[in-house]
Amino acid sequence: MSIKPQDLLKNKKDLNKQIKFEDITLDGITIDDLTYNGDNYKKYINLNSFLNQVSTCQISDAFNEIAHRSGVIYNLKSINNLKAWGRITTSKTGSDDWGTITLAIDEAKDNVLLVETSGMDAAIWGELASTCAKNNNVKATLIYGCVRDMDALLTMDYPIFACGFRPNAGKALGMGEINIDLELESVKIAPGDFLFGDESGVVVIPKEFFTEVILQTLQIKIGERNIVDMLNSGKSLSEIVGLR
Repeated sequence: MSIKPQDLLKNKKDLNKQIKFEDITLDGITIDDLTYNGDNYKKYINLNSFLNQVSTCQISDAFNEIAHRSGVIYNLKSINNLKAWGRITTSKTGSDDWGTITLAIDEAKDNVLLVETSGMDAAIWGELASTCAKNNNVKATLIYGCVRDMDALLTMDYPIFACGFRPNAGKALGMGEINIDLELESVKIAPGDFLFGDESGVVVIPKEFFTEVILQTLQIKIGERNIVDMLNSGKSLSEIVGLR
């Protein structure tokens, strides 16, 4: 049987398609639907459209309602105000060793890369690493330590989160670790857990809580949209929350 060009075009999937919030369905989604596997197009598009329209605030609130934890890593802040989400590839290295992140980039395709460093003495990430990571389809990088090349990172279309920045760097030693359990600010993080970051901060959700948290986030988002409608109709916030 011959394959016609129009058949190929018909079967090509638009992985960047966005669905309006009111049309999103999250039935049957799992953490695996963060990545397109060839058979989960509808779930992939709906889930990623949803995540593009929510915030760390809503996800943290949902996790707190379910597990009485915020999931927030307080010292990680957005460098260039870009939103990011995905499953986590972890790494740990010394602040004098930027070589390990070159190896971690190779392991983090389709994931976000979260790196713990030993301190703030030097930067382990910058323009070259960001360019390499973006080209390898890493979704974002989060450095629990310092980055540099801020002139480039601020305008680069690649999400970066860090605790601070320094102009100096160490050496390409490659002596760190990849895909290990981390604990940052009492938040335990395992490879494959879910991370969401935006201008408000960074939240980590254990993979076993993912589906429940996402569905609760949906209810929070719907509730907040309803509150905005009531505010725009003339009600006060004190009335809506029952204080008047």
